[in-house]
Amino acid sequence: MAATTAAADAEVRRRQELRAFLRSRRARVTPAEAGLPDGGRRRTPGLRREEVAVLAGVGASWYQWLEQGRDITVSPQVLDAVARVLRLSGAERRHLYALAGLNPPPRRDGEDREPGSGGVGAGLQRLIDAWMPSPAHITDPYWNTIASNEAARIVLGHGRPGASPNCLIAFFTDPFYRARTTSWEANAPRLVAQYRAACSARAGDEGFAEVVAETAARSAEFAALWARGDVQDGGQLLKEMEHPRVGALLFETTQLQVPDRPDLSVMLYNPRPETGTAAKLEWLTSPEGRRGGLYPVAG
Repeated sequence: MAATTAAADAEVRRRQELRAFLRSRRARVTPAEAGLPDGGRRRTPGLRREEVAVLAGVGASWYQWLEQGRDITVSPQVLDAVARVLRLSGAERRHLYALAGLNPPPRRDGEDREPGSGGVGAGLQRLIDAWMPSPAHITDPYWNTIASNEAARIVLGHGRPGASPNCLIAFFTDPFYRARTTSWEANAPRLVAQYRAACSARAGDEGFAEVVAETAARSAEFAALWARGDVQDGGQLLKEMEHPRVGALLFETTQLQVPDRPDLSVMLYNPRPETGTAAKLEWLTSPEGRRGGLYPVAG
């Protein structure tokens, strides 16, 4: 009985919040912003209910019932139309779904990004720069590196002339990277399985197919691993590299998602404890270490 009462109370609160939310969002949109004539002074700010209904392509009575929090059937398509008219942000659109009793949609790529922010933004660049002296870089959905810190350039060779910016292609085709990575054979199957998982999360995206086709054409090892069909979620990997100037470097690599930029991932290389890696990174990124050049290849 208590559980039933609590559920009923929660439902009442949800409908009250839906009513208050829609009214507040409607009040902040001016007729001019909605493409309507001003029509002189209004008793209340913002759009009228009837105007929202017309602009969203729904019945005036239906929208009134929605805003009143009545028990009516709603669809994602109609909610999206209302969200468009009310000029809702991505977060507000997902909140509307939840208040209307639907599962919130996933974030869209670039949603809620500040106008003109482009690229990774200064804040994310500062984040990976603050990870120094350990390597860090940022990738797009296809694993193209679009930003890196100086340690990634020194240790991993990011940004070398002629090097592929795509992590999967570079892993299988770049002699520089392979010469330094002593854990290559152990990590190759996992990397391919993780890329398949990334593909399945964005089914139908031709960008992944292009990367797979290019890598398979250039690497028989990749083609064989891809044909196995293995799938594995992204996560932490152990990487061991052999640097020509300081010897063995051991890392735990972790891929992090950026909540307000779901199209980007941050890859952080964390030195394994008690391996001397941290001290070697300090030296490699010091003025003395940098004088030795960024890209000498072992052998």
